Amino acid sequence: MASLKITAKKNLSKTSRRNYLTYGLVILAFVILQAMSGSLSSSLKGMLVPICAYVVMAISLNLTVGILGELSLGHAGFMSVGAFTGVIVASYLQDTITIAPLRLAISMVAGAAFAALAGFLIGIPVLRLKGDYLAIVTLAFGEIIKTIFTNLYVGVDGRGLHFSLLEDKTNLAEGGKLVVSGPMGMGSIQKIASFTAGFLLILITLAVVFNLVNSRAGRAIMAIRDNRIAAESIGINVTKYKMIAFVTSAALAGAAGTLFAMNYSTIVATKFDFNTSILVLVFVVLGGLGNMLGSIIAAAVLTILPEALRQFSDYRMLVYAIVLILVMLATNNPTLRGYLDRVKGAITGKHSEKEAA
Repeated sequence: MASLKITAKKNLSKTSRRNYLTYGLVILAFVILQAMSGSLSSSLKGMLVPICAYVVMAISLNLTVGILGELSLGHAGFMSVGAFTGVIVASYLQDTITIAPLRLAISMVAGAAFAALAGFLIGIPVLRLKGDYLAIVTLAFGEIIKTIFTNLYVGVDGRGLHFSLLEDKTNLAEGGKLVVSGPMGMGSIQKIASFTAGFLLILITLAVVFNLVNSRAGRAIMAIRDNRIAAESIGINVTKYKMIAFVTSAALAGAAGTLFAMNYSTIVATKFDFNTSILVLVFVVLGGLGNMLGSIIAAAVLTILPEALRQFSDYRMLVYAIVLILVMLATNNPTLRGYLDRVKGAITGKHSEKEAA
């Protein structure tokens, strides 16, 4: 019993060091980019907020895929719920709350709340499935959400918000404006998203995920991932803990969607399609399942890479695909993985603990 307690303390210590390392690298990257803001190109400056949004998306999906162990192919659907909800709330509060950062924060909270609600409603039927069946159903729900927003009309006037499906029947009063225009998407968006807001959202996301993973609920979630039958046999409520992970992941994706949308003057529902879900899944797989720092690095690098390869013109995406294949082959090389494990051990103190044991 004493040896088990010592082992648990050592594992907790290693986990804490890895978490602090992740926080430290994120803060360091933010400080460096802020210090270099005067020398960064305009294209790279314009990519900072989308990078933050994709980083949050990758971390949130890693919670479902890496920690819970369930494959979700509709994560962009929750991002779209957050994007549209956030823009609608921001437009409604535009005259009431004139402080842009506060309005952005309220919009992100609203986007996260509605995405969490969507995650809960979708999770009721979906989480009873597993494996390929769950992946296919989440893909279908993602496409359903995208189709709904493609046919949604939302207007705001002095009487409040007005909603309509398929065609514009909002009947706005004089001075009102159409916020969501069906297939035309959302236009005339006030660009109030900032790199600082994205950085803070990443820190909040990391705090939520790390605290969940290291909690009793997190240990139950990982037990379900490792062996569902064994988890059920010791009294773990599988549906409950799967729902906690799924809804938390959806809420974080919704906040990322709001941040992403508020960085552009115009955005359409087709931006949040199946390809976006697959892109975020690539971030997670490339960074490593359950590895939040890896997801952050993969999301940042793969978002910048297409822009960096622009010099290849028509062959840009071909080179991008080749780079992805080479990186995947390299990261699955046993020699390289052993070297990376030794480097990680030197940073986190893992080797010294093994020697002490």
